Amino acid sequence: MSEPLKGVGAVTLFVEDPQRSRSFYEKVFQLAPVYEDDDSAAFKLDNTIVNLLRAAAARELIEPAVIAGRDAGSRFQLTIWVGDADAACAELATRGVELLNGPIDRDWGMRTACFADPDGHVWEIAQELARDGDS
Repeated sequence: MSEPLKGVGAVTLFVEDPQRSRSFYEKVFQLAPVYEDDDSAAFKLDNTIVNLLRAAAARELIEPAVIAGRDAGSRFQLTIWVGDADAACAELATRGVELLNGPIDRDWGMRTACFADPDGHVWEIAQELARDGDS
C-alpha cells in the first residue's frame, strides 16, 4: 500500500432512531448536523465526522457482518480530550447527561468519566493529569 492508514476521518454509529440520536448529539455537543437525511445525521467534531446511521440502512455497508443490538453491550468507547474533566461533566449535567461513572483518577494518569448516548454508544471525557514533577 503506497499511502499509510493514519487518520480517522469518520466514525459511523448505528442507531435505532436517527431523529432521537440527532437531538441528543445536538444538545450534548451543541452542534448542528453538517449533513442529514431520513436515515442519518452527521456531526463534525474537529477533524472527525460522527455519523449517526439508522441500523436498518447500515446493513448493506457491513454485509456479511451483522449489526448487534443495543442490548449486546458496548465493544468500544469514543474519547474526548478536555482540560478539566470535572467542569466538562458539570456542563454535561446541565444538558441532561447522566454519567455512567466518574470523574475518576486512573492509574495511567488520566481523569475520566463516561456517558452513553440513547443507543448505548459510550463516550469518555478524559483529562490528562499532571505527573509528579510537572508544573
